Amino acid sequence: MKKVLIISYYWPPAGGPGVQRWLKFAKYLPKYDVEPVIYVPENAHYPLKDPGLEKKVPENIKVIKKPIFEPYSLAELLSGKDTQKISSGIIPEEEQQGFIQKLMLFVRGNFFIPDARKFWIKPSVKFLTKYLQENPVDALITTGPPHSMHLIGLELKKKTNIPWIADFRDPWTQIGYHKKLKLLQRSQRKHEKLEKAVLDGADQLITTSFTTREEFQKITSTPIKVITNGYDHEKVDAVVADEKFSLAHIGSLLSGRNPKNLWTALKELTLENEEFAKDLQLKLVGAVGEPVLESIKQAGLEKWLSVQGYVSHTEALQLQRSSQVLLLIEINIEDTRGIIPGKLFEYMVSNRPILAVGPEKADIQKVIRETNTGAYFLYAEKEEIKAHILELYRKFKAGDLRSHPIGLQKYSREALTGELAKLIKEMV
Repeated sequence: MKKVLIISYYWPPAGGPGVQRWLKFAKYLPKYDVEPVIYVPENAHYPLKDPGLEKKVPENIKVIKKPIFEPYSLAELLSGKDTQKISSGIIPEEEQQGFIQKLMLFVRGNFFIPDARKFWIKPSVKFLTKYLQENPVDALITTGPPHSMHLIGLELKKKTNIPWIADFRDPWTQIGYHKKLKLLQRSQRKHEKLEKAVLDGADQLITTSFTTREEFQKITSTPIKVITNGYDHEKVDAVVADEKFSLAHIGSLLSGRNPKNLWTALKELTLENEEFAKDLQLKLVGAVGEPVLESIKQAGLEKWLSVQGYVSHTEALQLQRSSQVLLLIEINIEDTRGIIPGKLFEYMVSNRPILAVGPEKADIQKVIRETNTGAYFLYAEKEEIKAHILELYRKFKAGDLRSHPIGLQKYSREALTGELAKLIKEMV
């Protein structure tokens, strides 16, 4: 078997989407004759925790844990609520930021480059250099964000010359929140310099989206492979579909993900259709930005709104299957065209239709159309959104509301791991 060292920040008991990708790769790699060794922090400051995921770590996987210094733990002494939001990626709009939030964003962007996990780089390089001399591996894999993980890989590559794959679950300087970090010009240049060093220093790059691959191809000649996120065959207790016509968004709904035309369309339908008003339910599950809640209230939808906080991965799967329609919202800017959230693939196998709203030419639009799992709209398309919701509601009343997916198999975690294993073996 080939052996790979995987350097990651997120690992159970971390919750949220960041942990799922490499937890599943580690599960299936041995099937393809690749033995994973996992290196993660032992005292990480995870904004979300899901202890139930620890039970899903394969028993035969070797996991090495080393301490990490976390500035976020100190920042909590200043403002625990703001720290929790910022570390989760929930950044208010400029005009709604208080002094403490502005200060924390400035410090985060200009003093912690590339991110607040930078203090784990030197001790990890020192430990792993010695570890790899005594425990040889065939390849190194780093996964980010946080992109400090890639800087660990960059230094190890220089010291050991072991083949190195850098996996980008999200972009670096092109990700949406990067521009909200109040970066000085020299800080921006440093981010770009480090990004370029990683892109050029790796032997192979992996992205989760087609747009990110295209953006990286403009600044590096390193080969790039797209391996998207995917779905796994999870055991989920039988669920009963909601009696209400429920539209559910499951996962963080950041402040920028605020499709006001969707809220307006729903309100208009309640005014125009008495039955619709009786049946409607809007469910938001996970962290929700205050501007989103305020827009929903301003639209007059508070009566139909149900807000639930973060739930475990198992509960999220159950909610996906019980809701009538699944909402997928992406920020309406060009920088998010290459974001394909992991929950999209879980949505696709829930047998529920997806209603997605996002920017023009988004990768998620391509995937949804290709798999026939829902419909995609731009933020401005209020009348089109409204007509589609009404059509979904008619199918709901007729007892015929479901999705009819095609070609999902290639997005299974097992099949995607096969692509990764092939890539590893070609390298070594």
